[in-house]
Amino acid sequence: FAWLSWYTYLLFPAAVLGLTLFLYGIFYFDSSQVTHLLDNEGTVAFALFMALWATVFLELWKRQRAAVASGWELYGWDEEEEELALHLINNPKYKLQEHQHSYVRSTIVLLLVMLMITVLIGITHALVIYRVVATVIFTQSDSEFIQIWADTVAVITGAVLHYITIVIMTKVQSAAGWAPPQTSRTFSQRENNFTVKIFTFQFFTHFSSLIYIAFFLGRINGRPGNYVRVAGKWRLEECHPSGCITDLFIQMFIIMVLKQTLSNFVEYLSPWIRYKFRKSHANAKGQGKAHVEEEAVDSCTKQWLRNYELDEVNIFSLFDEFLEMMIQYSFTTIFVAAFPLAPLLAFLNNLIEIPLDTIKMVRLQRRMVPRRAKDIGIWLQVLEAIGILAVIGNGLVIAITSDFIPMQVYKYTNSPCVLQNRTDIDCLTGYVNNSLSLFHVRDFEWQMKLPDSKREITECRYRDYRNADDYSYSVQFWHIFAARLAFLILFEHVALCIKLIAAWYVPDISMAVKNKHLKQKYDRLKGELSSASIG
Repeated sequence: FAWLSWYTYLLFPAAVLGLTLFLYGIFYFDSSQVTHLLDNEGTVAFALFMALWATVFLELWKRQRAAVASGWELYGWDEEEEELALHLINNPKYKLQEHQHSYVRSTIVLLLVMLMITVLIGITHALVIYRVVATVIFTQSDSEFIQIWADTVAVITGAVLHYITIVIMTKVQSAAGWAPPQTSRTFSQRENNFTVKIFTFQFFTHFSSLIYIAFFLGRINGRPGNYVRVAGKWRLEECHPSGCITDLFIQMFIIMVLKQTLSNFVEYLSPWIRYKFRKSHANAKGQGKAHVEEEAVDSCTKQWLRNYELDEVNIFSLFDEFLEMMIQYSFTTIFVAAFPLAPLLAFLNNLIEIPLDTIKMVRLQRRMVPRRAKDIGIWLQVLEAIGILAVIGNGLVIAITSDFIPMQVYKYTNSPCVLQNRTDIDCLTGYVNNSLSLFHVRDFEWQMKLPDSKREITECRYRDYRNADDYSYSVQFWHIFAARLAFLILFEHVALCIKLIAAWYVPDISMAVKNKHLKQKYDRLKGELSSASIG
């Protein structure tokens, strides 16, 4: 709760800024500029802000962690030493287990992880095929509304199906019995190994489809006259007319909303139902002698009996709570350039999550056996890894997924403001027409023959930068490609520099905590010297 409360507290400024950016996109641009709803200068600034926010959050948490650990007298506590002491207390003949590393075992684990990732990629391919087939089916629907919005309906249903696969794969992971391995030397090592494997599994389960939409959708489907087809029949889907970033926005919105609402509902309802069942079963079983037992036991024993009636927990019960928050943190940071509402949804979810978890742990579940901990363990390293992925992911989203770079190239090279030296119109006027290439209808494949009523159409336009004669990439395409690479390199270097400066600027441990423990050392040493001199 110390970490979750701190995380939620610092989500507030990110949520406000993300909401402001989204509202700015809605109210500033009119319907003819729907492409600019997310692809604007504010998106870049917000992505840089979130890179800075992720770093500042971690640095401030380290300071908060040090303060909490100091308050609980755990500042200089050594977990490994305590585990050894407990082993020796319980078994004086305990033999020391030395550190070991098996390259064979590591290789097997790596191969299994790669196999797992391959399975998840296969599931992503299945979702792609579903969206392709669903688009065709919706286009042929009897409903005029579904026909018009076939692409959008396919995207929405695909997102819902992706969420269902997330739930199923999570259940498969639980049913597979991925118990922490007993080969590790200490419990902490077992917990860390378990955490890395499960988080990797969950991360690819949640983000495999998002990665496809962000970086592959609309880029591997070919061009008119040479489309890539599934089973030689169905074309791979195109991006939304307003850009691929809209597909990514829809996908993230649906997954975050479904996951957070349904997960909270199930997470609270399941232990509540089990608690009510156990309580009713216990009452029915011991109703005749309840009043006798009430008089025979003291208040402490009564509390134990009540605790026994609650839902059972295990030593890894908090693991699922941390895992849920890490996935949420990933959504909040990695693709936030495409979904600026992610911090707001995370903030609102956590405002509900904290009291629900409190009720669940206090009233519905048995008390967990307390364990000392001066940090959140390996989850801190997971957060740092997510922060690095956030810089890379947002840079790629802005450079590749969005139309921000093509718009800027047009604005400063081919717009009316440059070519005609005009200042009385929007410099992006004519951008859509400039981003379309010319295609001759006679070059369609045999699957795309036009009906007789449209034989007079000889040319059409499509989104790409290609020459009209041989359909090769135009010079403008390579200019935009170079600009994308330049922006990606610049963005990631600037973001990483900001992260490094922020990490250096904010000390991990506050001076108050350092001085407190420095004074304790000073007083202890001074006392020992005084005792030695007297002796």
